[in-house]
Amino acid sequence: MNRIACALAASFLFASAAHAQDWRNHQERAQDRHEVRQDKRELRDDRRDVAELEAVLANFDRARSRGKEREMVAVESQLRQLLKQELVEGRAELAQDHAEIRRDNREVRSEQWDSRHGGDRRDLRDDRQDRRDDIRDARVEAASQSARKNIARELSSLMGSRRPRDLQRTRTLIIDLIQLARKEVRDTKQEAREDRRELREDRREARDNRW
Repeated sequence: MNRIACALAASFLFASAAHAQDWRNHQERAQDRHEVRQDKRELRDDRRDVAELEAVLANFDRARSRGKEREMVAVESQLRQLLKQELVEGRAELAQDHAEIRRDNREVRSEQWDSRHGGDRRDLRDDRQDRRDDIRDARVEAASQSARKNIARELSSLMGSRRPRDLQRTRTLIIDLIQLARKEVRDTKQEAREDRRELREDRREARDNRW
């Protein structure tokens, strides 16, 4: 009788663990699909930022060559708005990166428990790699945000000045912003590739668990 009870208990625990794993896999696939869609939106926004900053640079050069004060004031206003937008987007992306790291930590802890109870250690390895990728992304975004803040502070001190040296420095800083925006495009493409890889891994795990 005791052996039967133990067997039933073991069977129940196994079924419960399998059900829990299926639920986690479903949640992870849903999250990965959400992140893939989010990557597409971010890439579209990043490309728009590059185009808008390039337009600001062209407007700045035109206003500077013509010596039109009204045009220069309009360019500075446009630049302020874009800087504000860039900083807000940077804060949102950094918060998102930190949220992904927290999710990674939960998944790693879950897979650690599973691996100690007969689970596939490949899942733990994959989740740890995902966490390393997301930690790297967060560090890159934090560095970009810090650079944007520094540029914004210096530009704020230069706006309104029409001295040739200050105007040249302003132009250089706009170019720096364009380079940062182009780097954001490259980084978002890299993150999109990683998120698509995660989705493929989760689908593979789901197929493996059915067998």
